Amino acid sequence: MLLPEYEQDIEEKASLIRQSIIEMLVAAGSGHTAGPLGMADIFATLYFKILTHNPADPTWSGRDHVILSNGHICPVLYATMAHAGYFEVSELLTLRKFGSRLQGHPHREWLPMLETSSGPLGSGLSQAVGMVLADRIDNGRGSFKNFYCFMGDGELNEGQVLEAFMQGGKERLQNLTVIIDRNNIQIDGFTEDIMPLEPLRDKFESFGWNVIEIDGHNISDIYRGFETAKSVFEKPTVIMAHTIPGKGVHLFEKDYKWHGMPPNKEQAEAALRELRSLGGKVSFE
Repeated sequence: MLLPEYEQDIEEKASLIRQSIIEMLVAAGSGHTAGPLGMADIFATLYFKILTHNPADPTWSGRDHVILSNGHICPVLYATMAHAGYFEVSELLTLRKFGSRLQGHPHREWLPMLETSSGPLGSGLSQAVGMVLADRIDNGRGSFKNFYCFMGDGELNEGQVLEAFMQGGKERLQNLTVIIDRNNIQIDGFTEDIMPLEPLRDKFESFGWNVIEIDGHNISDIYRGFETAKSVFEKPTVIMAHTIPGKGVHLFEKDYKWHGMPPNKEQAEAALRELRSLGGKVSFE
């Protein structure tokens, strides 16, 4: 259980991350809005309370690994890493610019603190499974490292995903945790209209995975989910995070049209006023 002061600190970090996301998107003039805003609480909890990492030494051999399969939500990853000290917050305003290290999908060779390049949906979990198996070869089944793979729920339409879940369950990859952004939207509409996914819990459990469901905007619940996952030693874990797309800005919330659309200047100013009213202010100076 998190102490109230830690919970408040993470909530403030999440608010700053959301503000950075808005600033990045309006500066870029393109990008995805709903998913990044919806995942800010989870990324803030992971990077500021759960993850074993060292921003001053991003390739430190003792680090945990974060794999972003749904690469289009990278603004939340970039913003979180900047606020955690991996690079200057001011660099966030170069999102999607020609020559920028912060491309619209993460590029491992341009930003060394990333674990993988991502873009084609469905491939991240296969990469994560391979990384965990390689770690097992190097360090045995008692490896101290944790691997966190983020996925979108629309991404679960891809057949490769099911193959990776089967492999992960078969190999009992206990130090692999998959976090699914269950926000119920994808670029064409609502997931259950495009390609129904339920019953998800039953599917994951049938592949031999431990399943935890959380409120993706309740910091204590998020913390509980991550800590519980680390205490399961006989199988990998799926955290199904129920989130609100566009969380924090009423104009964007629960509207699938904001999946892949950035705000204009006026919308961004209104969004920032709303977010700043909750506390904290980003400085790009």
